[in-house]
Amino acid sequence: MSAEIAWFSALCDDDYEFLGVPDPLLRSSWEHCRNIVLVAERYGFDNVLLPSGYALGIDNTAFAAAIATCTSRIRLLLAIRMGELVAPQVARQVASLQQIAEGRLVVNIISSDLPGESLASEPRYRRSTEYMYVIRELLDGRPVDFHGEFLDVTLDPPRIAGEVGACPAFYFGGLSEAARECAARGADVYLMWPDTLEGVRAVMADMDARAAAHGRSLRYGWRSHVIVRETEDEARAAARRLLSRLDPAEGEAIRRRSLDSASAGVARQAELREAADDEGYVTRHLWTGVGRARSGAGAAIVGDPDQVRDHIRELAAAGVDAFIFSGYPHATECDLFARYVLPELDHGRLELTPSPVVVD
Repeated sequence: MSAEIAWFSALCDDDYEFLGVPDPLLRSSWEHCRNIVLVAERYGFDNVLLPSGYALGIDNTAFAAAIATCTSRIRLLLAIRMGELVAPQVARQVASLQQIAEGRLVVNIISSDLPGESLASEPRYRRSTEYMYVIRELLDGRPVDFHGEFLDVTLDPPRIAGEVGACPAFYFGGLSEAARECAARGADVYLMWPDTLEGVRAVMADMDARAAAHGRSLRYGWRSHVIVRETEDEARAAARRLLSRLDPAEGEAIRRRSLDSASAGVARQAELREAADDEGYVTRHLWTGVGRARSGAGAAIVGDPDQVRDHIRELAAAGVDAFIFSGYPHATECDLFARYVLPELDHGRLELTPSPVVVD
């Protein structure tokens, strides 16, 4: 296998020693999140996800600008919430960040609402498709004359766009019908949350057909947590310890605070928890316990180094070539994964030639 291996910087108040029990030392801050990224770069990870939330954590765009000056090799996967910014502003920000990062920026498209407002799934994803089209045109240095359902833009590209190269690749996740269609029209890497291997293959087959219908193709990514120890028993014990102080009511409150708590992807994570055994394992090495106190990606690969590598290689053999991992606490699990798993994986930056976004 050859894949891009990324880690996660906990910018959205999502770092714990015991899941659901806040620790002031692990709260999102410039110092804490910077240290996670620096650890990931030192260990040779190819990319790092910089997530975004409105109410939680710290602003990831400001963080990206600062961390770009502290790093030299690792790629920065910046999550951008499409509902919160106007498209020309996004283009100018991305171009500026690309200059600061010397070409190491890629973008995770989040089809979000404007904080305090709510838009139904179908129009929200249609809006994201329009945003992706306009942003890509501007960042590719082309003037835009676009009059759509949500955007009405006649504009030349920002000057800086012509100085930093083409638009960076778009990573995108979403499981609903509307989300899949949006990804087929505009994404370069389609990110999936944890699922069984059969579930992953079914989603990829569907997305291949959807993208082909628009004359496009997709690469595939997997976003999950990981718990690796020297033995499987130790890894499973670490999973139990992570949940050992969780108040179920607090776990439910944490899930509901997320703005994506009602999404189709979150519903699928709940289905996996319901299908799991008494310890939360839906397969021998896919543990759904993380989802008891977290929205979004709600499962972890759990096992000894060989078992974790084998699970990753199975996914790679199925067609996944971008992996975004995390663990609790994030810096500690990053260290364990880097020592036990990463050296035996064939990995490097995912090289992409972004395709045009298709809008009607």
